[in-house]
Amino acid sequence: MKNTVVTFRQMKEKGEKISMLTAYDYSTAKLEDAAGVNSILVGDSLGNVVLGYENTIAVTVDDMIHHGRAVAKGAKNALVVVDMPFLSYQTSVYDAVVNAGRIMKETNCGAVKLEGGAVVCPQIKAIVDASIPVCAHLGLTPQSINAFGGHKVQGKTIEAAQKLLDDAKAVEAAGAFAVVLECVPARLAQKVSEAISIPTIGIGAGNGCDGQVLVYADMLSMFSDFCPKFVRKFANVGEMMSQAFKDYDAAVKDGSFPAEEHTYKIDDEVIEKLY
Repeated sequence: MKNTVVTFRQMKEKGEKISMLTAYDYSTAKLEDAAGVNSILVGDSLGNVVLGYENTIAVTVDDMIHHGRAVAKGAKNALVVVDMPFLSYQTSVYDAVVNAGRIMKETNCGAVKLEGGAVVCPQIKAIVDASIPVCAHLGLTPQSINAFGGHKVQGKTIEAAQKLLDDAKAVEAAGAFAVVLECVPARLAQKVSEAISIPTIGIGAGNGCDGQVLVYADMLSMFSDFCPKFVRKFANVGEMMSQAFKDYDAAVKDGSFPAEEHTYKIDDEVIEKLY
């Protein structure tokens, strides 16, 4: 059954947990979709995981469209959400709507996601008014990593916690259909989840959120540059891949691959007539 923004709202109303994973390519999206994941996020985390950047700042709208299009082709039932990258929406409401429109039209995704609270509510409202669903993102917002001074838990003081709660209410009022809460204390995330009617999707924000999201390369142990505390390793696919690559390299070098069963035949008389 196709997941939509309405599905998200209905699942929260019923108390059903929402599952979300990142994906950046067609094959991975197909596997996640077949597994029953409710939503696939084409995150600007592709800057780290796919493109090898130190952060997400350098990711472009064209990058997001390139990968978002591939994921949308592979996901038949999951709601595909594509991140709006750094400076694709902060500069003006006009830029936000134009870039969100490009992403929707050129990827065939179901929604876009952008970072920030009250400060970007004019952009959220304008994008929603253009009939483009928006998922908000609060807490540790990776595009602001330089301002934060690193990967740090957000909302730990009274002032910061109140701002996060106020921002959650603000993005809801602006029309966001859901909000990601990243690196937020569990009790605060639960309070936010109870205070707003739209679903909260946690990543490092405890089990009190309405759903969870992880970077798939983290939960499969494929990305080793950095591993946040909140990641649970569901499989050691990275180690399996590494061993398979080693086995392939050895097989090629010792001549055991390709074997006869991997080759195509030709009649002897054809070879014999060659000169």
